[in-house]
Amino acid sequence: MGKIMDQRRNGCLIFSLLVLVVAVKGENLVFNVKHKYGGGNKGSILNDLKAHDSRRHSRMLTSVDFKLGGNGSPTDAALYYTKLSIGTPSKEYHVQVDTGSDILWVNCAGCEGCPTKSDLGIDLTPYDLKASTTAKSVSCDEEFCMLNTPYSDCKVGMPCDYQVSYGDGSSTSGFFVKDDIRFDQVSGDLKTTSMNGSIAFGCSSRQELSNPSQAVDGILGFGQASSSVISQLAAAGKVKKIFAHCLDGKNGGGIFTIGPVVQPKVNSTPLVPDSPHYNVVMKGIEVGGEVLDIPTTIFDTRSSMTIIDSGTTLAYLPSMVYSALIYKLMERQPQLNIRLVEGSFRCFDYTGKIDDGFPVVTFRFADSLSLTVYPHDYLFQVTESRWCIGWQDSGGMQAKDGVAITLLGDLVLSNKLVLYDVENQTIGWTEYDCSSTIQLKYESSGSAYTVASHNVSSASTVDSGKAFTFFLLIISILYNLLK
Repeated sequence: MGKIMDQRRNGCLIFSLLVLVVAVKGENLVFNVKHKYGGGNKGSILNDLKAHDSRRHSRMLTSVDFKLGGNGSPTDAALYYTKLSIGTPSKEYHVQVDTGSDILWVNCAGCEGCPTKSDLGIDLTPYDLKASTTAKSVSCDEEFCMLNTPYSDCKVGMPCDYQVSYGDGSSTSGFFVKDDIRFDQVSGDLKTTSMNGSIAFGCSSRQELSNPSQAVDGILGFGQASSSVISQLAAAGKVKKIFAHCLDGKNGGGIFTIGPVVQPKVNSTPLVPDSPHYNVVMKGIEVGGEVLDIPTTIFDTRSSMTIIDSGTTLAYLPSMVYSALIYKLMERQPQLNIRLVEGSFRCFDYTGKIDDGFPVVTFRFADSLSLTVYPHDYLFQVTESRWCIGWQDSGGMQAKDGVAITLLGDLVLSNKLVLYDVENQTIGWTEYDCSSTIQLKYESSGSAYTVASHNVSSASTVDSGKAFTFFLLIISILYNLLK
C-alpha cells in the first residue's frame, strides 16, 4: 500500500508574457514590443510574475511523481506503499498502492478497531477532519456520492458512507470527506514542485482486521472508476489518465508516476472494454518454452477474466491452469518432497540455484504482448533452504456469474515498467531496472523529464514469521475485486 520534494526555479520569462502593439505605416508593420509587467516597482513585478506563472501552471496537464516504499516479498512487507500529504496544515499518511480498487481511504481519528502501530517501521497517523482548515464532509446529495455510492433514502446533508469487505471477514467502513492533497509535480530532471488537488476520499471510522501488525494508514485505489484519485485529478484537468509503476523486487521501493512515459518504450495490449478493472485478453501460457497443455478456450473472455493488480502480492490461476502449471514445474524436480503450508502454499527444500533448476513461465496476450516470469520471481525463500511456490489456485474466487479468474499481482509485475494508458484503453510493460530512472513527457512543452526511483521503506527489518502470517491477510484484499 508509499512520496516527498524540491522547489522549482522562479522567474522564467515566457512568450505569453509579451503584449504586441501593432502600428501600421503604409505597407510596413512596426511591432512595438512591451513586456506585460514592464515598469513599476521591481518587487511588485516579481510578485505579479509569480502569480501569473502559478495561474498558468494550474491550467497545464502535468506529471506526478510518487515516492514508493515496501516490497513484494511474502516474507517481508508483502506490499508497496507511498506517502500522501493531506490537509491544511498537511500531515503524511502511508497508503498501499492498489490498481485493483477505486477509492483512497485512510484511518480516521476516533476509529474503532483501526491499527495504531505497524511492524513496517512507519508511524501511523489518524486523519482528523476537524484539524484541517480545507476539509469538509461529502454529503449523499453531492455528485461524487450519487455517482459512486448512490443512496435510495438520501436527505440533504446526510453523510456519504462507504463500506469495503474482504474475503477473510475483515472490513473497513466510514464516510467520504474532501480535502487538499499535495502531489509532487514533475518540473524538471529529478525535480518536483508542490501541486494541490482537492480530492474526495474515505475516512475510515470502523475496521475489523484479523492481524493489523503490518498495517499502513490506508489504501490508494488507482482503478478506472470516477472515484479514484487519478480519475478525480483528470476530471479537474490536472493530469491525463496515464500512469506507470516499476516495482523493485530486488531492493524494494521503485517508481510510481502519473503521465506519459517516453523512455523506456513499452509494447501494449488492449484492455477489455467495459471492465471494472484492468482486464486483458490472455492467449496462452508457455513453461520452459513449451505451450502449456490446457484447452484453448479456457481464457475466453466470456467465461474467464485476467486482471492486472498491483494490490495483490502473488498470482492466481484457474484450477485447471494451476494444476497443469505446477505439474510442468515439477517435471524437472520429481525428487522434491512438496509440503503444504497454511493450507495453500506448496513448499520444498532446495539448495541449488533456483533459476537453473526451474523453468521460465511466459504469458501470451493479445497483440503479441508477452510477460516473462523467472523462477526467482515465482519462488520465494522462507529459510536458507526452504522455498515456496507463489502461484496460487483461484478456484475459490470465482465471480458471482461463475467467471474464472486469473489475477496477476506483484509476483509477475515486479522488475517491469508497467504502463496503464486509460486514455487509450491499453496496458503494457517491459522488463526494466526499477532502481534506475524513466522519462516522462511534460504535456505543456513536449519536453521529457527524468524521474528517479525511490525507496522510502524503513531501515528496520520485518520479522519474516510475522510478515508471512500477515501476508495471508493481504491476500484476502483481492476478494474485494469480486464484491
